[in-house]
Amino acid sequence: MDSSVDAVQFPVPLIGFAAFSGTGKTTLLLKLLPLLKSTGMRIAVVKHAHHSFDVDYPGKDSYRLRSAGADEMLVATRCRTALIRECSDGHGEPSLAQTLAMLDPTRLDLVLVEGFKREPFAKIELHRTALHSPLLFPGDTNIVAIATDEGQLAVDPGPLPQLSINRPAEIAAFILEFIGRGERLRPDLAC
Repeated sequence: MDSSVDAVQFPVPLIGFAAFSGTGKTTLLLKLLPLLKSTGMRIAVVKHAHHSFDVDYPGKDSYRLRSAGADEMLVATRCRTALIRECSDGHGEPSLAQTLAMLDPTRLDLVLVEGFKREPFAKIELHRTALHSPLLFPGDTNIVAIATDEGQLAVDPGPLPQLSINRPAEIAAFILEFIGRGERLRPDLAC
């Protein structure tokens, strides 16, 4: 990755998880969220998908209205709001910056990003030996740590911290330190 490219900017701390498909990014986030939420932080998750998806389904009013031609469909209730924006203009994948612009930073303390591995922002690389995927490090100068399932990487990570992908509390503690938060994980959740 070209280190001369300007890093993605956002007014709230931002850290991502970069890896090849099947490494366990979502599984890890499912374990990290309760740990980080236990500190009282308000957290957004931005997930990049390489395919189309639906958050509503046939028969629902939102689906019917979108199918009838709505370019944007906003569904709001007392407890939840969802925006569905059609992107048929052929501009390709949205960038991380375009995606972050949809968030309200005044309601957040941290943004966790799954994917967008080619974008310039701080990321923890996830690596599973059994997948035989190449490391993104050292080609990506935005990697701030490597979480792996093996004791030691075959390649020297240099000054990068090496974490265990199987110890979410260790990764959560690293994130808190990385973003400059002094909170500690609750002992009952850190196991």
